[in-house]
Amino acid sequence: MENSLVSILIPTFNSEKFIADALLSVQNQTFQNWEIIIVDDASTDQTVALISKIAQSDARIKWFQLSKNSGTGVARNTALIHATGRYIAFLDADDLWKPYKLQKQLNFMQTNAIPFTFSAYDCMNEEGDLLNLSVVPPQNLSYRQLFFCNYVGNLTGIYDTDFFGKIEILSKRKRQDWMHWLTLLKKIKMAKAVPESLAIYRVRANSISASKIDLVKHNFAVYKQYHRYNWIMALSCMMIFLVTQLMIKPFYIKKVPAQT
Repeated sequence: MENSLVSILIPTFNSEKFIADALLSVQNQTFQNWEIIIVDDASTDQTVALISKIAQSDARIKWFQLSKNSGTGVARNTALIHATGRYIAFLDADDLWKPYKLQKQLNFMQTNAIPFTFSAYDCMNEEGDLLNLSVVPPQNLSYRQLFFCNYVGNLTGIYDTDFFGKIEILSKRKRQDWMHWLTLLKKIKMAKAVPESLAIYRVRANSISASKIDLVKHNFAVYKQYHRYNWIMALSCMMIFLVTQLMIKPFYIKKVPAQT
């Protein structure tokens, strides 16, 4: 396992408040054979200056900057082009990994011969305070389940390029992660979740997950544009998506005891 390089793709945009902590959470991993590929999406704050300073003391951190703001999909795919690792992992600039994340997840993948895995994750607010909530996805995830609900937290997904090759990330600003997981899962019968929380997701007021209107709009676009369904089919799928989102997915959000 130690010889398996992990490429960690991190897109950034005006992330000066959080990027140092995200990078530190990777540097503190118990598994150390990794590279970070950062692509900055034309930030206007001090994000690039912070990244450059941190990268000077860690050669495993490589960074690039887009000439114009192009969206998360373009930034992630640009990072993928520069990745050299066997495993492709994802982390957003405002989220965190727990120290044993890579070690446990890679061991799970290799022990069970699974080329695509994910895990549960905890939630924190914008200030970094834990919310005592954990999102616990289905242990076994089929394409059909994923089709109607994105159960894979982007900060937890890892796939094996020895099995899949490099899978292009679509140049969409929103929901390209869900489309990416769907592309992977088309190639295998089932994906499995590591049975514990390995990361911490930051809930932000302006995030896509925080807006119900955006949730409807961007998820409808997945059915209409990615799957190329007509309006009737897309609306039918969207209805099932909404039922799943409102009535089924809440059962996967668990309260956890407050840490003392």
